[in-house]
Amino acid sequence: MSITDRHLGTLAQTHTPSHALVPYGQGRIRGLDAGELGTHGIAMDRLVALGLPVVPGLTVPAGSAASLYEPGTARAALDLVEQLSGRRIGDGSRPLLLRLSASASTEVAGLPPELACIGITPADADGIRAVIGRDDVLYDVWAATVRMIAEYALDVPAPELDDASLDAPDPRARVDALLSTVARHAERPYPDDPAEQLALAARAVLGRWASPRARRSRKAQRLPAELGIALHVQAVRIGPWDHSGFGTAVSRPPDSGRFSPQGSFFRGVRRSAPPPRTGEPLEKLGGSAALLEHSLLTLERHLHAPVTVDFEVRDGEISLLAASAQSRPPLRAAVCLAADLAGDGALDREEAVRRISPAQVQELLHPQLRLTGGEQLLVKGLPASPGAATGAIVLSSERALELAADGTQVVLVAHETTPADVPGMLAAVAVLTGSGGIASHAAVVARGAGKPAVCGAEGLRADRAAGTVQIGDRVLREGDAVSLDGRTGAVYEGTLSVSVAGPPPELSTLLEWADGMRRLGVRANADTAAEVSTAVALGAEGVGLCRTEHQFLGDRLPLIRRVILAADAAARDEALSALEQAQHEDFKALLAAVGDRPVTVRLLDAPLHEFLPAAGEAQDAAEEQRAAALREANPMLGLRGVRLALLHERLYPAQAEALFTAWADVAATGVRPELEVMIPLVSLPEELAAAAAYVRGAAEAVAARTGVEVPYRLGTMIETPRAALLAGELAEHAEFFSFGTNDLTQLTYGFSRDDVERQVLASYQERGFLTASPFARLDPHGVGALIALAVERARSVRPDIKLGVCGEHGGDPESIAFCDGLGLDYVSCSAHRVPVARMAAAHSAVLEQRDESGSAR
Repeated sequence: MSITDRHLGTLAQTHTPSHALVPYGQGRIRGLDAGELGTHGIAMDRLVALGLPVVPGLTVPAGSAASLYEPGTARAALDLVEQLSGRRIGDGSRPLLLRLSASASTEVAGLPPELACIGITPADADGIRAVIGRDDVLYDVWAATVRMIAEYALDVPAPELDDASLDAPDPRARVDALLSTVARHAERPYPDDPAEQLALAARAVLGRWASPRARRSRKAQRLPAELGIALHVQAVRIGPWDHSGFGTAVSRPPDSGRFSPQGSFFRGVRRSAPPPRTGEPLEKLGGSAALLEHSLLTLERHLHAPVTVDFEVRDGEISLLAASAQSRPPLRAAVCLAADLAGDGALDREEAVRRISPAQVQELLHPQLRLTGGEQLLVKGLPASPGAATGAIVLSSERALELAADGTQVVLVAHETTPADVPGMLAAVAVLTGSGGIASHAAVVARGAGKPAVCGAEGLRADRAAGTVQIGDRVLREGDAVSLDGRTGAVYEGTLSVSVAGPPPELSTLLEWADGMRRLGVRANADTAAEVSTAVALGAEGVGLCRTEHQFLGDRLPLIRRVILAADAAARDEALSALEQAQHEDFKALLAAVGDRPVTVRLLDAPLHEFLPAAGEAQDAAEEQRAAALREANPMLGLRGVRLALLHERLYPAQAEALFTAWADVAATGVRPELEVMIPLVSLPEELAAAAAYVRGAAEAVAARTGVEVPYRLGTMIETPRAALLAGELAEHAEFFSFGTNDLTQLTYGFSRDDVERQVLASYQERGFLTASPFARLDPHGVGALIALAVERARSVRPDIKLGVCGEHGGDPESIAFCDGLGLDYVSCSAHRVPVARMAAAHSAVLEQRDESGSAR
């Protein structure tokens, strides 16, 4: 029922002895806020202002709530609701009752329950029941109202009321028992007069709010003990069972997120807890469903949020009982609504993009465990790669490949992984390791492949020989099922339900808008054509890091081993020829997938121990002896990167010739990638100059052989503190820098990225020394200061030098904002974090623009 503000004002002035009664829709006109009207009064005011149908009712402001105790105020409230509803209490043909509820100035737990069936008497109960056609619902609600009024307004002992309720399981008999108990124990019987009932109901609600238990609840919520509440008196219009009822509806279901009202409709008088499985779909509302849909759509456009409404249907009309914006809407609903509002012009695109955080983008892109609270937690490690999966434990790459080929979902469990494990990692649905951190081999490979991973699980012992995994005092066997959450680092026993990832198309729309707002480029770390295709599909603008060592995994591992362990120059040349041929094919596929986009190819950079055979796995004793001579005490700081290339002088030329020849072949098809060749782990300008000469020589050799002069940029990776400090000198030899923040963090702190996270960083975070792992979030004060210094010194020598970040920090929103602030040209991250980086870069740009406009004012 809709009533004009003018009519409401007339009624209020005629029938209200003071300004204590505020009909729905009049609060704003009277200048009242949530402190006086409560959240419900504010919401009902909004509904009236929007022209939506509301249940007839009024608010007694918080400052005047106790006045409803007074017979005159209660009588005036009753008369006003009768006029608003067009019905009268006691009318046998069109019965009316009252409902009393309360709300505070903010959402609060522990509000008194609403009291309905105010105004009913034993004399007219049969007539009301006859109109409804059912008596169980009416008496259930009536009994609950009598029970609360008796305890909190008439001081009837709670045990007496409990006994009366327990002795009369039938709802009708329960009402009689409660009324008799009141007559015996209260100073006066339960009144028949509706105004007296309303006054007592107000006393009960406020008494319950003032109880010690309620005050303790407010204290636990850090709310004032004396927080006031407004009282709300609503009409309860009684109608036939088949043509009346109540329900709750949401504007957007969580599974799709699109506007499509869903909810349940219940017959009869509204109850706070309807019997289970008695609800009917909203389609049963008939013609009222269209008005409900219109109401939800109007509210969404006004509140800019998915909404929930309570409603009732009487006499074929729908009225809203309550409406609120969902404070934590389902993620899909939030995304779809942001796109819809911007599409309709209710929001600008910038605001729509700002509504969706980078963390929410990541959540949509990866499956999640559906937790119920009864799961058995086995261990918690580091959240190394987001997503969730469940599968059977396998302890070797070979076993993972074998079972996966049969369609079995497996989780590869190991103390740590090596390049030899990569085929099994790719075959598994998830990876779990007992050592290593979020920048370890397992973490990097898993993120690149989009597989969930948990690393550094404390107390995990994998025994391949015994086929067991020990976690604390628990022993699991190969084949036992586990479930893991790569976002939280939790590992559970058994098979848990996993939600299927799949963001709505509206996310792509928001990301496209975000692309138009960001300044920072977003590339992907991708090593194969398949990974490039995935990255491009997710919005990558190119490849910021191709790790050529990742092309020597699995079956390709012997190729690089032969180069490193060659017995003589002839054997090494033969091995290099095979390596160059294999790399040529890899590069050709990679460049074709990249297309005309930029691609940064890093020449070989991996700790030597990743390529050496384990003890006892060499082909013969001589090879074992050569391998033993090359093993290092600290491989991460040993013979790797440019150092290996300077000792094996044909290694980089062979790689570069394979790359340039592949570019020439791809260019012949009309595709011209923007090629960038990167030298890793440089600390000395002389190292870079020598390696650059290798690359230039390779380019000249390919031009002489093919007649194609390959356009390329030559640059280096800044991953040692010395390289950052000498950025000016390095810029004399380099056209671009890419900051390798994984190693730069490791070397700046002196932290081993494979060991320190599990044992040291957790303790440091508990003590407050660090707020986050510096391998997950870029340290702005130390590592960031080195990057800032390098940027300044490099640009002073070469103003047009291209600068980017290719460590895993390139996918972290806070780190991206820092890089944006330094004026870097791009960030590069694993393919499955590209959408996160796109959104984070847009948020950073929007925030910077707002800060600048604020400063300008």
